[in-house]
Amino acid sequence: MPELDQLLTSGREAFARRDWPAAANNLAAAARQAPLSTRDLEALASSAWWLGNVPGALAGAEELYRRLNDAGDRPGAAMTAINLSLRWGTRGDLALASGWLNRARRNLDGLENIPAYGYLLYVEASMSLDFDGDAAPVAGASAALVELWRTHRDPALLCFARILSGLALVRSGQTAAGFSDIDEAMLPVLAGEVPAEWSGDIYCTVTHLCHALGDYARMRAWTQALEHWTSGLSRTFVYARVTRVHELQLLSTEGSWEDVIREIGPLSEELAAAHGWMAGTGFYELGDILRLRGDSSGAARAFSRVRGTGLDPQPGEALLLHAAGHHGQALEQLSRSLGEGNPLDRARLLLPATEIALACRQPDLAAAYCGELEQIAERFASPGFLAWASHARAHLLLSSGMPAEAAAALESAARIYRSQRARYSIAQVHELLAACRTSMHQQAAAEADMATALAIYRQLGALPDVRRLEPGLPGGLTAREAEVLALVSRGASNRDVAGALVLSEKTVGRHLANIFQKIGVTSRTGAAGWAREHRLL
Repeated sequence: MPELDQLLTSGREAFARRDWPAAANNLAAAARQAPLSTRDLEALASSAWWLGNVPGALAGAEELYRRLNDAGDRPGAAMTAINLSLRWGTRGDLALASGWLNRARRNLDGLENIPAYGYLLYVEASMSLDFDGDAAPVAGASAALVELWRTHRDPALLCFARILSGLALVRSGQTAAGFSDIDEAMLPVLAGEVPAEWSGDIYCTVTHLCHALGDYARMRAWTQALEHWTSGLSRTFVYARVTRVHELQLLSTEGSWEDVIREIGPLSEELAAAHGWMAGTGFYELGDILRLRGDSSGAARAFSRVRGTGLDPQPGEALLLHAAGHHGQALEQLSRSLGEGNPLDRARLLLPATEIALACRQPDLAAAYCGELEQIAERFASPGFLAWASHARAHLLLSSGMPAEAAAALESAARIYRSQRARYSIAQVHELLAACRTSMHQQAAAEADMATALAIYRQLGALPDVRRLEPGLPGGLTAREAEVLALVSRGASNRDVAGALVLSEKTVGRHLANIFQKIGVTSRTGAAGWAREHRLL
């Protein structure tokens, strides 16, 4: 059987060097000739997972579990069940993840002093943090993991202990101490001493935590570390796509919306089968940009995809309703989400909740939301939380006729937003500062702030904001629509207009349809007459 031996040897060598495509191809070919050993079956299932072949990976791992369980290999069966729990949980199917964890727990009954039990402790404690937000049980799990590490010296066990300790500290408000533990935990990951699947999950957990805290500077550092880690692996490696979603989140914050729109939808589709909640994160980012650009239907579709992954598409979905004038419905949605979240989840919702409550003329509710956000910001001392709290307080102060105090709060928020490169938020601050300056009769400063806000909105393509702030044009036309109308009224064809304004002909046609609807005409001749009448030529 020289061909079979060659396939097995090539497959094993490829797996050892993390060449997942070669490993999968050779081992799958070997499996067609003869049943694989448990070790080779495990390598084939793992390779399929990294390649995004989720059905193949799960089927292979489940077959491996059956073999080990039938053979009475309780530690091996338990470890396979734990890996399956991790994969199903990553995919977003929490019921199956819990089911496999129960199988692992049964196999490990009476075997609490082996490394596999440490992996079980880590997954259970992580789930407790994610779903209950209770950091108390985590301390016990972390201590037990340290004891297991002292016995077995498995570097992954000490890594898990430090990660759990760090996450628990952060969630209890001890952010600096928590990240100190997390940074220490990453040393064995960087040294390649933790299995790749678990390393990827840890990287993703910490990067997501940074995003939840609004700490984009720290998130950049972790994303760069994740990118460095994945660069040594196959480009088909699933976490290479996860890394790219995190990079696109940061690009979105910085204002590179065109790049994000072009890439994040297809990328999220690719991730949907293997990494459900990361796909949901990508769809949310897409929906939020489309919302800010005025594409309400596109944003609604994206938020619907978010909900399909099991994530809550807030505050984006509520802000979409708010922009359409449905303030009460928007507030109701946010209130419902606020009732379900832990402090980290709630923080991101409280600034928009404050703003929408004011739009609903409920100042007491707005004050309560703002006060809670300030308490959370003081507790966690996160840059994002502190900026959001100052921003929310400025809304309240301005609505209460205290422009000088509001301006001071906005300056504080602006300093953080600049350091975090949060471009859209910077524009929002300048717009509010303009309102403060106007109330204080500082007209030149107000005009400068408004010009800054408008310039950023234009650069971003935030059309609803541009339309709000631009000097009024007849018929409610935007500046771009006025340009199109002027050219068409002089006899330019759609192609001519596209060339002059560096647009596609399809975009020009869409502008014309909007123009005709706004000014109540049905032909180019009628549009030209209207333009002459309103001195737009």
